[in-house]
This record gives sequence, structure tokens and C-alpha cells, in this order.
Amino acid sequence: MTVKTTAAEYIGEVRDRVENFHGNQLVYVGWDRHLMFCSAFTFLVAPAASFRSLRDDVMAGVFGEHPEWPTINWDSVRWLLDGQPFTPELDKTLADQGIGHKSLLRFDTPELHGFMNAGV
Repeated sequence: MTVKTTAAEYIGEVRDRVENFHGNQLVYVGWDRHLMFCSAFTFLVAPAASFRSLRDDVMAGVFGEHPEWPTINWDSVRWLLDGQPFTPELDKTLADQGIGHKSLLRFDTPELHGFMNAGV
């Protein structure tokens, strides 16, 4: 999340600029109503990576620890990209779909409500 100071005298070097990630970018991903993960994760990914790779390789490496991950019906998942409804195209690149440096992706799995329906 980008933070701006309201103090006019604040001086500091921004170190999380996209130029500092050697061709990669930061993308935040959160799974709504699954609070086993208390906040969105930050992933370092190439803008040329496909959405399929982000979902099946990168996200699965973290969210796959949740017992409901293998049961997700990907056809019913609702996505938000930077707060707006979003329909990913699996074989298009992140950049081609407007997923940029420090974008926030959120996904909701309507059939799943967290471990033992507890939102966890």
C-alpha cells in the first residue's frame, strides 16, 4: 500500500519503486473471508508472467497451506483488482491485464467460508 506523508518537511528516499526490483514488481494478493491469512501477501513477480502462473504457482505456494485451497471452484471466484471487479485471463500477462507494481488483487470464494465455516 502506498503511503504519503502530510508533513511538508518530510524527506526520504522511496525504496520500493519498481525500478529497484530488477524487472519485477510487487503484487499484493488477499483471500477474502479466510483469516488464516490475516492480510494480503506480497509477491515479487515479473510483469510478463501469466495470470495462470501467478495463481497456480506463486499463490499456491502460500495459500496452498489452507485446507480449502484444493477445493476452490475457480469458475465461481470473484476477483477485485485495485478495488474494481476484475475477470482475469489466465494466459495473458499480468501487465496486459493492468496488474502493475503494488496492485492489490483480492479473491472471494463464494462456496467456501474458511476452515469449519469460521472465516479462518
